[in-house]
Amino acid sequence: MKKGKFIIVVADYHWKYAEGMVKAARKVLQRHGVEVVRVPGTFEVPLAVKRALKKKPDAVLALGLVWQGETLHADLILKAATEALMRMMLETEVPILHHLVGVKTERQAKARCLGKLNRGKEAAEAALRMWRVKGVGRGR
Repeated sequence: MKKGKFIIVVADYHWKYAEGMVKAARKVLQRHGVEVVRVPGTFEVPLAVKRALKKKPDAVLALGLVWQGETLHADLILKAATEALMRMMLETEVPILHHLVGVKTERQAKARCLGKLNRGKEAAEAALRMWRVKGVGRGR
């Protein structure tokens, strides 16, 4: 079976949760080539993704956690990152799996980054599906 080339760009500001997503993604992608690029926060993810795309990956996984506080800051960061990632994906036709998670509580963070709903796992599974849709990989 041919191996895919995947790059994980992770905002590790909230290290525990970011690392939970990275570990889950690596587990799903263990039979493929995986590079991890760490950036300080979610706002820096799009620049790192843009640089990662120059390496011609089969997909890029954008992972991170943003706590929704009392101000609009989290919403602004997530909206800007989302728009930049979508634009790059459409321009390059390389799948960019957006799993920059906005949460309000620690319970939500644990569920989505450390638990069964792990967004890193979901991103990796989606990346593999997109790779297979491209006609490179085999099976479902």
